[in-house]
Amino acid sequence: MKLKFGLPVIALAALFYSCDKKEDPEPDENELITTIKLVLTSGTQTKTFLWKDLDGDGGKAPVITGDTLSKKTTYSYALTFLDESKTPAEDVTAEIREKANEHLVVFTPNPSNLLTVTITDKDSKNLPLGLSGTIATVDSTKNGVLKIRLRHQPGTKDGSAVPGSDDANIDFPIFIK
Repeated sequence: MKLKFGLPVIALAALFYSCDKKEDPEPDENELITTIKLVLTSGTQTKTFLWKDLDGDGGKAPVITGDTLSKKTTYSYALTFLDESKTPAEDVTAEIREKANEHLVVFTPNPSNLLTVTITDKDSKNLPLGLSGTIATVDSTKNGVLKIRLRHQPGTKDGSAVPGSDDANIDFPIFIK
């Protein structure tokens, strides 16, 4: 008798359990970024680097505007990310700041001794974010490139560049005189 009653209960429980579908959360998509502005300040000097790709990947080449930096100088920097495909333009920087635990700005100078980048802003887990900090130039005349990558790392951010995907990946020419 117990077997006859127990089997239907188990089957019914299995049916209810299998019907309990948990919806997968929507994937946290990469941001659309059409414009990146890097502003460096030191004393009265302001240097502005601008990258614009208003038509997105695969269209026209991006417009890149650089500047010349002074040797042996430390600059404070601020990065701004915009989506100018919308009217009015959307300041994506605010969303990056809001979701700081999912983002990391990675700086890679080439050559590696071109300059030193120090990130000063952090997320709630005390991991680097990278929207602000300092950039120190070397004590010699040099030319090179500063690669800036905005890494999108939802659920995987550990302070390194490895996990995640690129929201942006650009190169600014750097001239130090």
